[in-house]
Amino acid sequence: MLITAAIFSNHMVLQRNKRIAVWGKGDASTVSVCLQKQEQQICVEQEIKGGTWFAELPPQEAGGPYRLVVTSGEESIAFEDVMIGEVWLAGGQSNMEFELQNCKGGEQIVKSAAPGGVRFYYTPKVAWLGQELADAEKTSTWELFTPDACAKWSAVGYFFADRIAKELGVTVGIIGCNWGGTSASCWMGRKALEEYKSLSSYLEEYDKATDGQDEEAYLKAYQAYVEYQARFDKQVGEYYRTNPDANWDEAIALFGENQYPGPMGPRNFTRPCGLYVTMLQRVMPYTLAGFLYYQAEEDDHKPRIYDTLLTALIRQWREDWKDDTLPFLIVQLPVFRNEGEDDYQNWAFLREAQMRVFQTVKNTGIAVALELGEDRNIHPLDKKPIGERLALQALYSVYGKITEKEAFGPIYRDYYIEDGQLVVRFDHAEDGIVSEGENDPGFEIAGADRHYYPAKVCVDGNKIVLSATEVPKPVCARYCWTNYRKVVVFGRNHLPMAPFRTDREDGAVAYGSRQGRIFN
Repeated sequence: MLITAAIFSNHMVLQRNKRIAVWGKGDASTVSVCLQKQEQQICVEQEIKGGTWFAELPPQEAGGPYRLVVTSGEESIAFEDVMIGEVWLAGGQSNMEFELQNCKGGEQIVKSAAPGGVRFYYTPKVAWLGQELADAEKTSTWELFTPDACAKWSAVGYFFADRIAKELGVTVGIIGCNWGGTSASCWMGRKALEEYKSLSSYLEEYDKATDGQDEEAYLKAYQAYVEYQARFDKQVGEYYRTNPDANWDEAIALFGENQYPGPMGPRNFTRPCGLYVTMLQRVMPYTLAGFLYYQAEEDDHKPRIYDTLLTALIRQWREDWKDDTLPFLIVQLPVFRNEGEDDYQNWAFLREAQMRVFQTVKNTGIAVALELGEDRNIHPLDKKPIGERLALQALYSVYGKITEKEAFGPIYRDYYIEDGQLVVRFDHAEDGIVSEGENDPGFEIAGADRHYYPAKVCVDGNKIVLSATEVPKPVCARYCWTNYRKVVVFGRNHLPMAPFRTDREDGAVAYGSRQGRIFN
């Protein structure tokens, strides 16, 4: 018996200029892994221990197509059309999962797709270990950029990879490892969550929900949910497709309650730590250039601890890949609100948490996507700018191909009070700051009472001077501190100003989840 991990297949992309990890199972004593180039063969031999093996090929320059051959005893596995280039893992939830065929301009891109500089591997989406996952891995494979394959690729991942491939002149592989509706806690191990007291609620809530659970009864309930929800989703989807005035309350009245995400338990994909085992660990530690990450929406009911959660996730992933320097590029959430929902400002807190992680954790980047959100649509369609802004972060901080000035819009640095005005200074705004004509661009100031008023704005180079007649003695300021509003403030490079507040003790309102529940 000789098996490689499922991620190794024809058309795979291997990471250049790093040791190349290859692993699997076998029942012989040794295994040989050989990268066959046109006129050269690089081989390593490794002992098989306890039925598993792990080998590392020495670093290679970009190139291909090559052949990778794994041999053990009388058995041999050969992989064809292997490229060496750049490999990134695209993690997160539905906005990273959002398919190329459904994004703005995606249908035409899919129709005209031809094999080129981007390849994709989608980690099988199965929420529990077992035969279903084993079967899914048998058919999983690296895919070429063709109409039949690329329609279901991550749009953000594709646009990132396409830009990087063109800029660097190498093949770029994306490993899709994402699932809509998932908390960051789904993608971490239990030990990692237990290390942080503030994160214990994720585990406590799951343990409480499953305490004393009968396994047979749970499996029966979960299967009933799967069948019910499939009918519900189909009916609601058709209802929205055929009714321009469709609304959620009427959909519920017509088709019954939405039972998503189903009974909590060992098969529920939203359980903490679950997908870490069934998806992330299945591709770990495939040699990478770094991580792309678009997530936080599902943690909007706990925004005050999101920076701790995301920091813990980054630490866990880097430890799992045994590389504390692996780049981690974050998409900062755009504006969004649900129809009829109060502005809990929870997404403002999430954006702040994401920026805090970028500013405090080494080798991270942040793609500010503030203006790319859509009112009452949590899945904005324009994914190309998001993928390309992630690419700007990589081209600056990872590849050194562009300047810092090209990679960032204005980011808050500090402030001072002068003559009854509050002056805010920004990084990455040397060429100035522009506002696209709104009377209220989103800046507010407050005095000692922390009661905010819209501010009069005067731009002075990389500074903004704020004042308000209601606030003769300003103490603090904030910008775009809301879940949703029109975004009009940019740098001269057309990248949006990142939202901010100068005072983290400014008495913000209560916050809630997308379902409108209030949380402490």
